[in-house]
Amino acid sequence: MSETLFTRNDFSRKILEILDHVEYRRVESSEDMEEVERLRYKAYEAHGALSLAPEGLLDDVDFDSHAYIFGLYYYGELISTIRLHYVTPDHRVSRSGEAFPEAMDELLDAGLTLIDPARFAADPELTANMPWVPYLTLRPAIVAAAYFRADRVIQSVRPPHAAFYKRVFYADTIVPGRLAESYGVDVTLMSTNVIEVGRKLLMRYPFFISSASEQRMMFSRNPNDTLPPLTIIPTARFVPQGELGTDLPL
Repeated sequence: MSETLFTRNDFSRKILEILDHVEYRRVESSEDMEEVERLRYKAYEAHGALSLAPEGLLDDVDFDSHAYIFGLYYYGELISTIRLHYVTPDHRVSRSGEAFPEAMDELLDAGLTLIDPARFAADPELTANMPWVPYLTLRPAIVAAAYFRADRVIQSVRPPHAAFYKRVFYADTIVPGRLAESYGVDVTLMSTNVIEVGRKLLMRYPFFISSASEQRMMFSRNPNDTLPPLTIIPTARFVPQGELGTDLPL
């Protein structure tokens, strides 16, 4: 399935139908972390990208207080994973900050708050015929922007992937592709201004919509809240259209 094979409405409708069989799990137990590490290794090895993680597939940043790791489960099977960083002027730990410290500091010095996805990995055997996987694996970044009322979603991507982020996430290029020492390959730094394009993004891709309860289940670490559930059911199909404007800091 590719967006180019369907009208925009058909593409979104098909992914909304897929959501009925998808669950997210916030990874916090050592057992789940081991499963994520195995998936990262499998994905990176298949793409000849193990050099992108010279210090191992788990690192100290995985356990940072502003890092959130998710597994995407399809019919109960882990098929992909993503790590998100909530980056603030007072807490600047992020993967993009390692590769583009000057550009990231400029954004943070301006008082902006950022969501920075990293460690995208998908099982190459299970997802070979699932082109929708990048959309739903990256969906938590949009949910995070809504929950934290963030100003930008950051993307550090290989130059050949930049067109995808520009088309899907309306991302602007901040730093053109260049060799990033922390990655060892050419990387482009991009940014989605969710305040400006949030409504347009959700209207074009309604599967990115989330309810307030889903946002809390994904990202709350308030000790007064209940423990995160074993799995989180996406709520895009259940949010009334009239509440669209509450999903991102528009």
